[in-house]
Amino acid sequence: MKERSFLMAGGGTGGHVIPGLAVARELRTRGHNVCFVGTEFGMEAKLVPAAGFELQKIQIGGLNRVGVRQTIVTLGRLPIATVSSDRCVRGAAAVFSMGGYAAGPPVLAAILRRVPVVVMEPNAVPGFTNRSISRLVARALVSFPETAAFFPRGRTEVTGLPVREEFFRIQPKVRGPLLQLLITGGSQGSRTLNHAALRSWPLFVKAGFPIRITHQTGAAGFGEIRDAFALSGLEGEIVAFLADMPAAFAAADLVICRSGAGAVSELAAAGRPSILVPFPYAADNHQTRNAQAMERGGASRLVRDAEMTGEKLFETVSRIIAELGPMGEAARQFAKPGAARRAADVLEEVARV
Repeated sequence: MKERSFLMAGGGTGGHVIPGLAVARELRTRGHNVCFVGTEFGMEAKLVPAAGFELQKIQIGGLNRVGVRQTIVTLGRLPIATVSSDRCVRGAAAVFSMGGYAAGPPVLAAILRRVPVVVMEPNAVPGFTNRSISRLVARALVSFPETAAFFPRGRTEVTGLPVREEFFRIQPKVRGPLLQLLITGGSQGSRTLNHAALRSWPLFVKAGFPIRITHQTGAAGFGEIRDAFALSGLEGEIVAFLADMPAAFAAADLVICRSGAGAVSELAAAGRPSILVPFPYAADNHQTRNAQAMERGGASRLVRDAEMTGEKLFETVSRIIAELGPMGEAARQFAKPGAARRAADVLEEVARV
């Protein structure tokens, strides 16, 4: 295969950067050159250099669900950021976009130069950047079949999101005498899940419910939840951060978490049933759409953030206890191994000579 140069666009959050890094590593193993475009404030500024890739920095902010002042500032910077990105795009055989505000200028520069753009859209509803350029992409790699409706017919493929191989190696689990419940609001934690969990404990104790709880609280809520749990009489552990999430998923019979693209992709790879509580302020309400897709597939139960109380948590866990096996099997139907390899294949297919 001829050596080519590829440009990776997308940043801001880990959800926009980490999958792009997985694809970049695959391209690098095939002998290609890979460069990233991003900002100095997003997660890409830390993760990309640490992975050994070059990061070309631009100055740009968001346009979706921001105030008037931020919109004006971003629109003013867009031409300069696009020109800055053009220097990177000029020699690229193709551009790979994970979306996010940092992807806008390089993708726009690529379109103007007629450089093929491949987007990976992991959410059920595309983000602002991918939605804006949807009719101009060479290919769109999606996680949910319904997402194909946002892109031109014949240009989409359901590949899923790159997920660590450890999640795919997790085996189906036979539930023991105690329900192993994992609660995680992500690395930063979730105040909603923390408070609902705390208020559910007396209900589990009163009902004599056989349960063991592992709860990742995030740093902010750790002390309060840890101290209260020590007095609850329940088995389990409260941690601020779980360093080995695949191991935590492997031990769990049921997971309660948010429904970002990374979380639902990991649940699918691991084949774990879940109760999904979408973050209500996610852009374009994409977490709700992700959770709805998983619920329609029989893999999850959706509980709105405003409805997630201690009583609701206890009631939902109690109601689905007999359905966990089929829910786990349904979750695994969403799993798409080899997403990074397939994305690299597509980039090579559409690349300019």
